[in-house]
Amino acid sequence: MSTRANESETVATPAGDARISWYRGAGPARAVVAVGHGAGGGIEARDLQALAAALPPRGYTVALVEQPWRVAGKKVAPAPKTLDAGWTALWPALARPGLPVVAGGRSAGARVACRTARELGARAVLALSFPLHPPGKPEKSRAGELAGAGVPVLVVQGGRDPFGRPAEFPEGTELTEVAHGDHGFAVPKSAGVGEAESMAQLTGAVLAWLDGLDGVSG
Repeated sequence: MSTRANESETVATPAGDARISWYRGAGPARAVVAVGHGAGGGIEARDLQALAAALPPRGYTVALVEQPWRVAGKKVAPAPKTLDAGWTALWPALARPGLPVVAGGRSAGARVACRTARELGARAVLALSFPLHPPGKPEKSRAGELAGAGVPVLVVQGGRDPFGRPAEFPEGTELTEVAHGDHGFAVPKSAGVGEAESMAQLTGAVLAWLDGLDGVSG
């Protein structure tokens, strides 16, 4: 299910044009939750669409961000430095409403949010399906990116994500597990849990976390 954006805007960056799709509620917003996509897909991902539907009615504007490579129709994401440059260049547009901005992303987008959070003044980071390591290579850990964010971080991870199962994350990581979910939060039919239930669990956990952030809850 896709949610219709209130507004879409194009933002020029050194890496090319990026696009922000804005999802707003009827009343005043408490914060902007800006979420980037991963290296293998766009903002149509089930978790991003679920957040765009669930958060605005609860007082959080959602900004789904498409990186320049995706807007240009390319199929392969560029180097991390290029992703970070694109995200950094569009940050003023995300901050324009004058609200606290929670930086977020799924997979590669979560890494971008972590790497740039402190520099950009993000209030917190929402890391969806954080790729803790390449599949089958736990020794190549990216835990340092989570620890280095410098702001509160919530990780939402599928229970069978090959890029890092919940139990593999460092002690002290604030983490919500989506039971039976893979890297895209898809669950097998044998799990007896539907997509709607999994997405409700995900959005409920994110809302509870947002409501508890200092300077965000109203």
